[in-house]
Amino acid sequence: MSGDGHFSLDKFTRLYRQVTGRGLTREDLFDALDRAQRQGLFEQDTLDTIERVVQVSELRVRDIMIPRARMVVINKTQTPEEILPLIIGSAHSRFPVVDTDRDRVVGILLAKDLLRYFHDPDETFSWRDMLRPAVLVPESKRLNVLLVEFRESRNHMAIVVDEYGGIAGLITIEDVLEQIVGEIEDEHDINEEAGMVMRRGENEYVVKAVIELEDFNELLGTNLDEDEYHTLGGAVVSRFERVPQRGEKIRFAGLEFEVLNADSRRVHLIRVRRLPETAAQGEPRAQ
Repeated sequence: MSGDGHFSLDKFTRLYRQVTGRGLTREDLFDALDRAQRQGLFEQDTLDTIERVVQVSELRVRDIMIPRARMVVINKTQTPEEILPLIIGSAHSRFPVVDTDRDRVVGILLAKDLLRYFHDPDETFSWRDMLRPAVLVPESKRLNVLLVEFRESRNHMAIVVDEYGGIAGLITIEDVLEQIVGEIEDEHDINEEAGMVMRRGENEYVVKAVIELEDFNELLGTNLDEDEYHTLGGAVVSRFERVPQRGEKIRFAGLEFEVLNADSRRVHLIRVRRLPETAAQGEPRAQ
């Protein structure tokens, strides 16, 4: 505890080094927190949240962003009447606006900003008045840094650019917060299985562990046992025979599964990669 009553990780680390003669590792911290939880100092949900907060600092924007192919964008050549069905159909509140070329994002349109145009027949539509500035962030930015920037700037969306300056995708503050507090569901999230799988390349995907195996098999053309396991996370945990930690990998069914985000009770985010036939031999094995 610091002088103002708040927990200080720096002070805890220094004390740990004095007692043990070595630095505090992430595993040491999680072990200490786990013992404290078992002693009743705080609830299991609190422990899970603390673990996810620590893991957020290790995740990067590229790990959870919405890829470019799945971005819902508005073209600056569209009229408000053409834009409205897209807004209603997608149920999003913010939209990147492009100028003919999808690599040229000229700003962000908030759906609520269109209300005054449709409410007042004398209102003149002007892109200059409607657009908010677009915030650009690199794929490599750490999520904890981005979260601070979101909070300080009061932005809720950022456009992700690759090393060549091209548009790689987008990320929202909700995407980052879900890594800490878990899935944030609303009425538009229900049964949107396509949103569970984010393609990262020809043979690589980032998948939410809660996806049902039936949907996973259908989307990726795989044949995992739907009778034995209900979700992809359940199948992966069963193969490990324990809850794996972030960075651990296992291979089975011709795929490599890497845990991107997990707490002490469940896996949240998984990177899935198709293996060449030669690499798939000798499955399963954990790394």
